[in-house]
Order: sequence, then structure tokens, then C-alpha cells
Amino acid sequence: MEFSIAPLKALSSLRSDCLVVFVQQSAEASGLLDAEAIDAIAAQARQDGDFHAAAGSTYLCNRPQGLAARRLLLVGLGPAPLDARNARKAAEAACVALKGRSAARVHVTCSEAQQPLFEATVRAFGDFAYVYTATRKPDAEPACLVSAVQLLVPARQQAAYRVRLQRAQAIQAGVDLCRELANLPGNHCTPTHLGKVAQDLAKRHKLKVEVLGPAQIERERMGALMAVAQGSHEPARFIVLRYQGAPKGEAPHVLVGKGVTFDSGGISLKPGAEMDEMKFDMSGAASVLGAFEAVARLQPRINLVGLIPATENLPGGRAVKPGDVVTTRSGQTVEILNTDAEGRLILCDALDYAGQFKPASVVDIATLTGACVIALGHVHSGLFSPDDALAEALLEAGRQTHDTCWRMPLGEEYAEGLRSRFADVANIAGRPAGSVTAACFLQRFAQAYRWAHLDIAGTAWRSGAHKGATGRPVALLVQYLLAQQAGAAAPSHA
Repeated sequence: MEFSIAPLKALSSLRSDCLVVFVQQSAEASGLLDAEAIDAIAAQARQDGDFHAAAGSTYLCNRPQGLAARRLLLVGLGPAPLDARNARKAAEAACVALKGRSAARVHVTCSEAQQPLFEATVRAFGDFAYVYTATRKPDAEPACLVSAVQLLVPARQQAAYRVRLQRAQAIQAGVDLCRELANLPGNHCTPTHLGKVAQDLAKRHKLKVEVLGPAQIERERMGALMAVAQGSHEPARFIVLRYQGAPKGEAPHVLVGKGVTFDSGGISLKPGAEMDEMKFDMSGAASVLGAFEAVARLQPRINLVGLIPATENLPGGRAVKPGDVVTTRSGQTVEILNTDAEGRLILCDALDYAGQFKPASVVDIATLTGACVIALGHVHSGLFSPDDALAEALLEAGRQTHDTCWRMPLGEEYAEGLRSRFADVANIAGRPAGSVTAACFLQRFAQAYRWAHLDIAGTAWRSGAHKGATGRPVALLVQYLLAQQAGAAAPSHA
């Protein structure tokens, strides 16, 4: 989809397949110049009870009187002040209202009073345009017929809005890459495929990349990763991506993404129902690759390392068994009580590997526990960190992007359940607080640096009629990284 910027003026004479105007619930008029016809249509719609400007409400007028546009779409913003949530809700509602309509060229007003709408609109239309076609033919009648969106902004601020457009498009490119990878079936998106995607990403953006195979992984003494991988014929990969936007001596930020390209549960086999969705168990890895796509386009003044342990988790004659004890890269031994708690096993080796970079921060991202879905549903990602400042930075990035997370507890009281008589630690505790005890397991391997864990089991994927990957938490991660530039204030409303 093509996006462009134009000055917010001459609305009555603007030729468009659809002019989209956002309306605040408490305002009697749009507040736009040259908008008498628009305000009159909105007032009549309110009077008739057809439009109340509640957040996400819409009113579509064909051949609007006094306007050159073929259609006028009014979209409600809800009460003032406008926040990221209602901005996103309104932008998504505009896309839904245009679904299947022959409106190739759309114009969207973004006034000074509606700052959060700008990036929300780019992101919403970007999501609207995304169609998965890697293993299927496109629909004969696509839902999105919009090919170009022109954002109408205050004339004197066009240069600043172009910068914001670049940022929003970069984030959307990262989200799209994340979604595409997580949507691919497990026989297409293998650990080898993830390695090739990382190499292609590095080639396009001149990044550094290493893709370690089984022999190299073994030399790195990643016993936990190798244990999970040994039940599959697909060889494991350990991917190391590097972006340098700051001096070499500046400590990098590190993203670690769980890359289980298909998770059957191993010997602790999952139920068959909905097991097909376990192809998305590499969404953490996909989000790291998506974040690198965005960062490489935006070129922030940071250093960034991405680590992706990638494998399948399958049953077989060589598969790891409940009760087996493995030695991790850190030297700690782990009793594997449940082979379906494999994500924390491959992550613990990656977290230990991360220490060699002497990082400024480490954030791991994983579809780690069903317990997090029970705790938080599909609204917030679970955030775990012993570092208050790091946790707040991630929470704020989530608020600004409406890619939200919720801070969960950690502590020795929870970690008690991971005690083992046969190893230094067990890979699971009891059922209570399962997402917390999983995070406590990871914390053992992340003691040498500032660390946070994002459990995205409930937010990376949606089931049902709209089944597919969401691309979360790419926006959160990129916003967090942009805010880490030395001396830079966090950009708002990304």
C-alpha cells in the first residue's frame, strides 16, 4: 500500500474515492478549515441518531453534498483527550468500513489535535492490506481494495510528519515480516528457513549475521537446546544478528526470541485439537526478526544483537524423555520433568550466550506458557523483570504503541517450586503461577545483566474466524529500542 503526505487544506474541492474525517465525541464540529459541508453532514447524522462519535463508530455518506469526494467517512474518536487505544480503535474502524468497497485512493485528515491518529492510521491500513498468500491463492475478491492512502496534515508540519511516516512504515514492515513467518506452516518455516530469512535480512540491510548449525551449537555447549532438538530430523539453528548504529564500545541491547518452529510437546505430547497452531511457537523469533527489519530501516543510534535458538520439538526414538537431566551452557544441570516446557530450555542457553556482549539490556520474547493466557487473556503480554526502570520503559513503549504488556511478579517464593533432587533445577514447578515459575527459571540464567521477559503466548496469535499471527510485540520492541538512543526522548504515539 502506498502512503503519502499532503497539506490539510481545500477539503471541499479534494477529489477522492473516500475522505476520512475523525470526529471527537464532545466536539460539535470537526475543527478543520474548509469543512462547512463536512460539519453539516456530521451534525445531521448526529441529529438523526445515526452517528454519535463514540470511539470506533462510523458513518459513511455516498456522494456527499458540497464535497468533490465520492464518499465521506466519519469516524468517532470517543471522549477527549484522545489516547493511543481509541486512536487505534478508530483507525481500525475506518478500515472495516471500507472493506470490499471500491475506494482505491483514500484521504485521511490528521489535525494537530489528533496526534495519536497519524501512526495509528498507517498501522491500521498496513494491517488491513496484509494478506497471507505464501501457500494459498489470493481471494478472487480481496477485502482491501485501497491501494493508496494520503494523510492530510498541518501544512507547516509536513517535514515532521514525513519522519513519523517513515517510522510507522518501518514498524509496519517489521510487523508484516513477523506475521508472515508465524503464519507459515511448520514444514515451510523450519529452523533452516529462519536462518535463511536472517541471512537475507542481513544482506538487504548490511547487518552482520551468523547461523550456527548443530556442530557449532554443540561446541558452544548448549546442552539444553540440543536436548530439545534431538527428537527432530530438522537440524537446529542458533542465529546471531548484529546491527551497529552507535560506536563499537557502546553496550548493545539484546533481543532473544524463542524459535520453536513446531511444538508437539515432545514425549509429553500435547492434545491433538488445535495442535496445528503450534507452528506459531516461533513468534518470539519472528518478532526479533521483525524488530531488526524496522531498526535497520530507521538506523537509530544504538547497537543491537538478536539471538534466536531455533528447533522443532517432536517425539521420537531419540527425543528427550521426562526425567532426563541435561547440562546447559552455563554449567547448571536441568531435570526435564515435562518435555513440553521446552521453550525455557532453549532460551536458557541463549540467555547465557547473551552475557558475552556485556549488554545494556536483554529482553527475551517467547510464546512460553498457556498459564499466561489464563492470567492475562489476549490483551496484554506478560512482562517479568526484577529491574523497575527496564520494566517501566517496556510498559511505556507498550502504552505508546497500544501493544501493551502487564508486569507480573517474580521472587524466591515462586522459584521454590523448581527445586530438584536430581539436578540444579527442574524445568517446571506445579500448576499454580505457571507463567511466573517459568520466568523464575529463566531468571537463573540472566543474573549478569538487566533483563526482562515477555510472555506473548496470548498476544502473538489469534484463533477462531480471524485465525493468524498478530505481529505483536514488534511495535513495542521497536518503540523501546528507539527510546534507548543516547540523549533521545522517547518518540510519542508510534
